[in-house]
Amino acid sequence: MWRIAGYAALFDKADAARDTIRCGAFAATLRDRRDPLPLYWQHDPRQRIGTVERIGEDARGLRVVAQIDRPASRATALLAAHAVSGLSFGYRARYARHTPQGRELLAVELLEISLVTHPLQHGARVHFIA
Repeated sequence: MWRIAGYAALFDKADAARDTIRCGAFAATLRDRRDPLPLYWQHDPRQRIGTVERIGEDARGLRVVAQIDRPASRATALLAAHAVSGLSFGYRARYARHTPQGRELLAVELLEISLVTHPLQHGARVHFIA
């Protein structure tokens, strides 16, 4: 079994799609969610590789700790080789504001967290592997 920790989202930094997540955007979904979030490979629900154990907002962004329960997967091989380290999240926008710079996400419903090769937010990365 492997554990990873990192940030699936960073606050106040526009991503490649010009979305900017604001602090507090995840508060309602984190408060109301009862079931653990799945951890997918590349946002593919057919490739569930684990479960999010802890998740929360801090001053930097959405911090996650997840367990990978498919140790023989392609994802773990790439992680071990330091060939992949991106994190991302699947969501529904509940409240967003459009600006000339892009979209500000003020409230989102989290659906899943994914280990990805190319996160839209460049700094959304795995920082710890055990």
